[in-house]
Amino acid sequence: MPRTRIRVGTNKAASPGKGTAAPNRTTLHGAGTRSAGKGRSNLSQSSSASPQAQQAKTQNQAQGQGQGQGQQHKGWKAAVHRYVKLYNQAEIDRYAPPFEAIIRDGDHMNRFTQRLDRLREQELLRGVLPSRSETNAELIRISESGSQSEVVVLIELRIRRTIDHHGRTYVEERCDRERLWLSAEGDDYIISRVEPIVLERRPRYSLSDAAMAAELMQEQEASAGSKQQQSAPFINYDVLPFFKHARAGVRYRRDLAAAYADRWWSDPNPSYENFEVNCTNYVSQCIFAGSAPMNYTGKRDSGWWYRGFSGGRENWSYSWAVSNALKNFLSAPRSSGLRATVVESADQLALGDVITYDWSGDNRFQHSTIVTAFDAAGMPLVNANTVASRHRYWDYQDSYAWTEQTKYRFFHLADEF
Repeated sequence: MPRTRIRVGTNKAASPGKGTAAPNRTTLHGAGTRSAGKGRSNLSQSSSASPQAQQAKTQNQAQGQGQGQGQQHKGWKAAVHRYVKLYNQAEIDRYAPPFEAIIRDGDHMNRFTQRLDRLREQELLRGVLPSRSETNAELIRISESGSQSEVVVLIELRIRRTIDHHGRTYVEERCDRERLWLSAEGDDYIISRVEPIVLERRPRYSLSDAAMAAELMQEQEASAGSKQQQSAPFINYDVLPFFKHARAGVRYRRDLAAAYADRWWSDPNPSYENFEVNCTNYVSQCIFAGSAPMNYTGKRDSGWWYRGFSGGRENWSYSWAVSNALKNFLSAPRSSGLRATVVESADQLALGDVITYDWSGDNRFQHSTIVTAFDAAGMPLVNANTVASRHRYWDYQDSYAWTEQTKYRFFHLADEF
């Protein structure tokens, strides 16, 4: 069954108090159905109109002006189509749109509303104005009952937001995944349950390297295949000591690290293994692309290295692929090789620096990002993998992984190694 794709784009009106015609284009391609439709919605930006009223108006106008489009998307795909449209609108307004007509999951609605409240307050304090949002949705996996009365869909939402910030404009992107349970209700379908796939919270390692290794290897062995080819970046400094000496004092190319991060943020580099939980592997690749030297020890619990596919499996240090281990490696004092200084706040970071995330506040770091840009206030924007992200605001309050207990560790990498 070919994958289904839905595309939705929404513009916010440029000036408050005036209505504007904003394109809300949608495309749906799926198994057994290949159809496309275009509708136009007027988004009112009147300061007196509540955001909820604006959403209802948008939905009603879309239904009234694009009857053909509504007819083209039938069955459970029509419910998914409506869901993506409303989800995209929330990325602009930061208010929960009228999901009640299609969603019966009260727990998720509370979770979704709390996230929007948090982001609305954050963006108000930052002085940020989202001016456009475009959401591309892809149905990754579909499971239908024989009678099609129940359908389970794994959906990937690729969000691209244009941000206006103190006279400057930048684009942030991320890819979220959710699992939707749909149930037939009369002639229509409703979404009975929504489960965000919060990959940033995995894996949950203990503080010991041994426990981290066991969990990492179990996860990789479960998902590993023999399709990976020999990886190229490993350099054995024990065999080539003169090469190791030649790299002494090499400058960290922060621009190259950021360029690599932007090149491979959403697609895996085939020269490396692509892990199910890939954030730290991706960050390590970026640092290495910036000319940071590998520290090959041959022991997985020491150094920082990646040897490639060998002997039927990938060989790498825990610090290369595990967030908590990378945090430990960068925190340790050393006089040569890859090293960093722990700084107190995000505004002390530079391009190519690293942030690690402890979602529960228990000193177990589960996620890593790399700084690739800055907003108008000089605060870092980061790239990440697992949940692919580009120029995302550093604090990750837009993630369901974020909690009030979240702690960060900020690493300023050395300018020379």
